[in-house]
Amino acid sequence: MRLIPRALCGAARAAWRESFPLGGHAVARWFPGHMAKGLKKMQSSLKLVDCIIEVHDARISFGGCGVGFIKIIRHLEGEGLKNVIFTNCVNDENVKQIIPMVTELIGSSYRYHRGESLEYCIMVIGVPNVGKSSLINSLRRQHLRKAPFCPAGKATRVGGEPGITRAVMSRIQVCERPLMFLLDTPGVLAPRIESVETGLKLALCGTVLDHLVGEETLADYLLYTLNQHELFGYVQHYGLGEACDDIVSVLKRVAVKLGKTQKVKVLTGTGDVNVIQPNYPAAARDFLRTFRSGLLGPVMLDRDTLQSHPSAGAQGHRPAQTDP
Repeated sequence: MRLIPRALCGAARAAWRESFPLGGHAVARWFPGHMAKGLKKMQSSLKLVDCIIEVHDARISFGGCGVGFIKIIRHLEGEGLKNVIFTNCVNDENVKQIIPMVTELIGSSYRYHRGESLEYCIMVIGVPNVGKSSLINSLRRQHLRKAPFCPAGKATRVGGEPGITRAVMSRIQVCERPLMFLLDTPGVLAPRIESVETGLKLALCGTVLDHLVGEETLADYLLYTLNQHELFGYVQHYGLGEACDDIVSVLKRVAVKLGKTQKVKVLTGTGDVNVIQPNYPAAARDFLRTFRSGLLGPVMLDRDTLQSHPSAGAQGHRPAQTDP
């Protein structure tokens, strides 16, 4: 729920940060071997593909596409093939659009050497933990009548950490009429992330392992972003009373409210003393988990990019869903 900033902040809002201090933070880089191998395999498999579904995280719709994906898309466009951008709002209404849209795109495109094939082959690409496997499972349930509780209905493993899908290429049927297969691919990031802030946004959305950036640093950037966008759902969720721009103060109150404390042994002149302190890392993890699970409401981290480049989403792609 979005609350009224004046009621929350009072005079303290005047002291809020106008920018996030990026000095001292390195750009998070995570490009393990399976990503390099997967990207090469994806590029070499394009001759088998009729269309690409490019899954974007709705929270970082414009900042999450890696350089490798851009090369793949350009290759497809050079061959006259098409791609669909689909944000990770995997609900029934959005998923229903995918098969008809893909069928229409392929039907209106020249298929070259695949012209005689009766089956359609679609490649699904995206950064780690963006929802590719969830999309595939949803398509199978809808079009192959696979019940959610049926083991065959869940063709790909899903998880809340990046790197769950490591198979270089998995071919999965998602529809009978038309006969359609999807190639599930491992999530791939650019070997070099363009800026520290882009790395922070990717990490907030779970595409980079938290420990590469630091959980408390991520929590601080999240707090800064929520306050800048005047999204104060965290105040109500944790019962904080008012918004705050100091991450130490916020994490302390979160830790106390959730009972996340720890005993710390302090050496004094009279001997060792056990002191109860807030568990700041545990509070930071809970803050990040709450954001990632959507309990703080819809948050678009690329809002500034969208406002400064209103045509950023119209680059020749056809979006199935563009709102978070």
